[in-house]
Amino acid sequence: MASGRVWKYGDHVNTDLIIPGRYLDDYNAASLAAHAMEDIDPSFASSVREGDIIVAGRNFGCGSSREQAPLALKAAGIGAVVARSFARIFYRNCINVGLPVIMCDAAGMFNTGDRAEIDLAAGTMRNLDTGGCVRFDPLPDFLLEVLEEGGLVPYMKGRLGR
Repeated sequence: MASGRVWKYGDHVNTDLIIPGRYLDDYNAASLAAHAMEDIDPSFASSVREGDIIVAGRNFGCGSSREQAPLALKAAGIGAVVARSFARIFYRNCINVGLPVIMCDAAGMFNTGDRAEIDLAAGTMRNLDTGGCVRFDPLPDFLLEVLEEGGLVPYMKGRLGR
């Protein structure tokens, strides 16, 4: 379950907008989070709260395949990213770092600042301000397990007993 305020963006938000390339020499997640989305939304990093949700249009995360983009969002406190479609590598990188991603056309139901709640297992996203609800294909159990463990590396360490 994820819940928080919505940050709404449009189509084709690329990884350079999620975390600008000029910050990629620093691998510290907190440092990356401090610059998340700054070229598309300068107020994001200073205003985002733990559990907030990004809602976007098509092709979210396009561009380079840098893992720092989903890592910056997760470290900033984002609880989930919901978009009509994702760049394939970005989608997988989100799962790998433990950031829930939902493919769903929800942008028409939400505005920035709306409060939302997502049930990953049930496949529902609710707008707590308007009462609207959108359904999506629930994530498979094994992906839910990866996310619950905090990403692919912690999941595999747990499975291998390390």
